[in-house]
Amino acid sequence: MAALVAVAARGCGGFWRRVRQSGAGQSGPGPGPFPRGQRAVACNARGGAVPAGKSGLAPWVPVVGLEIHAQISSNSKLFSGSQVQFAAPPNSLVSFFDASLPGTLPVLNRRCVEAAVMTGLALNCSINKKSLFDRKHYFYADLPAGYQITQQRVPIAVNGSLSYSLCIDSKMSQMVTKTVRIKQIQLEQDSGKSLHDDTRSQTLVDLNRAGVGLMEVVMEPDMCCGEEAAAAVRELQLILQTLGSSQAVMAEGQLRVDANVSVHHPGEPYGVRTEVKNINSIRFLAKAIDYEIQRQIEELENGGTILNETRAFDSKLGCTVPMRDKEGKQDYRFMPEPNLPPLILYDAKSLPANMNHQQVINIDWIHERLPDLPSVKRKKLVEQYGILPEHSFTLLVLAELWKGEGKTPLEIVKEQKLELLQDQKELEQICQAVIDGHKNEVMAIKAGNPKVLNKLIGLVQKKTQGRSNPVLVKQLLEKKLSG
Repeated sequence: MAALVAVAARGCGGFWRRVRQSGAGQSGPGPGPFPRGQRAVACNARGGAVPAGKSGLAPWVPVVGLEIHAQISSNSKLFSGSQVQFAAPPNSLVSFFDASLPGTLPVLNRRCVEAAVMTGLALNCSINKKSLFDRKHYFYADLPAGYQITQQRVPIAVNGSLSYSLCIDSKMSQMVTKTVRIKQIQLEQDSGKSLHDDTRSQTLVDLNRAGVGLMEVVMEPDMCCGEEAAAAVRELQLILQTLGSSQAVMAEGQLRVDANVSVHHPGEPYGVRTEVKNINSIRFLAKAIDYEIQRQIEELENGGTILNETRAFDSKLGCTVPMRDKEGKQDYRFMPEPNLPPLILYDAKSLPANMNHQQVINIDWIHERLPDLPSVKRKKLVEQYGILPEHSFTLLVLAELWKGEGKTPLEIVKEQKLELLQDQKELEQICQAVIDGHKNEVMAIKAGNPKVLNKLIGLVQKKTQGRSNPVLVKQLLEKKLSG
């Protein structure tokens, strides 16, 4: 199992976003979302409308909803005892259950359930004392069982809300608070990872991630532009990190966002939506949504139709590209998971007197131990110290400064090793160690698959705890690999 399995194959910038202007002579996406001939997409504090691109047409109203997959911070996977570790050797953390060998059964991870309850409470959700698991069927090489265990019918948490703040000018001098409704939070298992080798026309599958616990946070379509979506995800990321329920590091795939986008005229039903999948950067999220809004407007204004499809965001070109038709619920053939009983939770009132507290999960016990959330900390800074609300966002990244030890920022940076690694000789040694320990990846790069180099860069970043310059690391690795 240790080798790869081969198979065939923004900060707050305001509500005004610059996007391409529709008009004659433009027959498709240009090299990026904001080339010459621009117009502004307005997204105001009450819900935005895009000005009409052609005389006489009513304005367009964009609608944006998000589905966010957050990897749960847990030492083991959702239904097996396999260890969870980023950038481990391929297929080295795969149990019999993860590989879907016959006769294996799921065992629910208590830590994952507690993390989901904690997150649900922090997002003002109602926690279902009884939730159910389901099978979602689809075939892909990185899903050995041919189905994913999720919560479709009765998820663990429902009907919540997330408040987030936005700047209404580039100087951050004015801010407005908005709220997006949370439809549900559900527990589910992650799939493996497919690495596509175009040179050899094959796909390599790493099952280390298969079965890792996820929380899917489903947001209602309450947003209207990329800036709003980015602000909501940024606030959710801070909440998850404060709770400790997810590290939410997007660069490591611990927080992945799917954006559902549509446009319609005021007073009309919502338009056909597209889904932009697996966005792993807040900056790219904003760009992808704004591009997709403008693409749909141009398509409709030119007499075309919007397909209910899944798309991907090409960060190099700055545009979305088609992937496949969008599946419907009937395509997934949802069914109750026969190997897992209903998940039963308790509160102080419903907990039986003779019940072993170690064998149940008490919602009230978790609620009492919730830490102060970022919004609460910001409010305290404003009320106690009289600082401006927009400054509280910056001061919150600086928690170490007011712990009372009297240390300067420079001392804190040095003690916690937060500064950029400047010793190039040390960095070269780390790069060489990564190369020596990953022969398969080195062979793939030398065989003509440059994409694998990103994994080596990530491994160096991990060894240096994010203190190395990725550009310099790439240069050093390329130099050593070409020598």
